[in-house]
Amino acid sequence: MTSHAEPRVTLPNIRFNRPAVEGPELDYIAESVRGGHLSASGPFTARAAALLRMESGAQEILLTTSCTAALELSAMLLDLRPGDTVVVPSFTFTSSGLAFAREGARILFCDIEPVTLGLDPEHLATLMDDTVRAVVPVHYAGVACDMDGVLAALADWPQVSLIEDNAHGLYGRWRDRPLGSLGRFSTLSFHETKNIVCGEGGALLVNDERDVDRARVLYDKGTNRQAFFLGQVDKYSWKDNGSSFGMSDILAAYLFAQLQRHTTIQSKRRAVWEHYERLLSPHAAEFGFRLPIVPAHVEQAYHMFYVLLPDNATRDAVLKGMGAQGVNPTFHYVPLHNSDGGRRFAARPTECPVTEDISSRLLRLPFYNSLTPTDCDRAVDAFLTALRTFT
Repeated sequence: MTSHAEPRVTLPNIRFNRPAVEGPELDYIAESVRGGHLSASGPFTARAAALLRMESGAQEILLTTSCTAALELSAMLLDLRPGDTVVVPSFTFTSSGLAFAREGARILFCDIEPVTLGLDPEHLATLMDDTVRAVVPVHYAGVACDMDGVLAALADWPQVSLIEDNAHGLYGRWRDRPLGSLGRFSTLSFHETKNIVCGEGGALLVNDERDVDRARVLYDKGTNRQAFFLGQVDKYSWKDNGSSFGMSDILAAYLFAQLQRHTTIQSKRRAVWEHYERLLSPHAAEFGFRLPIVPAHVEQAYHMFYVLLPDNATRDAVLKGMGAQGVNPTFHYVPLHNSDGGRRFAARPTECPVTEDISSRLLRLPFYNSLTPTDCDRAVDAFLTALRTFT
């Protein structure tokens, strides 16, 4: 009698990220095309900006081609001069520092604190001097950094602008205030890896009414074009510095549909985050890893789920082991203060030991809107299997 083995089932890989269509995105794109306004500052731009203004309370919303572009626009608005410095966390994406370096500032890299992985107020206080023009906190993973400490460190420096890099934090809150509403400016990202997406895109939130008119001029290639459309002048012309920052209305159409569905999107992401936490919490003490910490006065944005493993060797082994099982986690930022670019643009060397430690141990699990409970189960199983194999 011949026996036949059961056919082996190959499961599809679980990607780290997968952007999703959540509603009428494609219909709105078609409407934009039919309407004949494909460039920036079209009808969908206005509709998307109105929703963001309602959420944030900002005086003005300027949709940009990326969060990098929004940071660059904020840097231009500072009118930086030789010798000026800007404080940026070392644990962030390059744009947080690059935008200000492009405008001539030198960068002071600040360490992060180990709870929220945001800017460390104690280190920040030691960096403050008369050269500092701005401080750029990052709300890592959509969890507000220690804003009580950051604001206290800035209390004696009223001339220093607070610019929130809120690429992770749309719909997050700190002490019931929306993230992005706490600084002079803040920036958003709608890159395909974020909660609300349009492929590539961003926004500058202008929170001080005194900055609105000039921000519009710099946004519109240095012209007073917005004032013309508002009927404030009878023609527009070149007035100031600036660039072409505006998001295409086709992308704004996609973005508007996503913003309309933000409650559904956030609910899906919260379910994934809580599923991971529920499955992993019972194993944390046994294997010595740490899950994200969300302070009681913070409402997180459910941007990602990370795990801090005991050491770098364990992290790297788990990354490799999960990949071998068809599940694709990833690491995150390499410390900027030790990078070639960071050393080139730094005002002076700074020590960021927490950043170096966290960067070497952090692992991000697959995280996206359409990740199913079965996918989460499989990702956690792959994580624990890789961890057990290594240890």
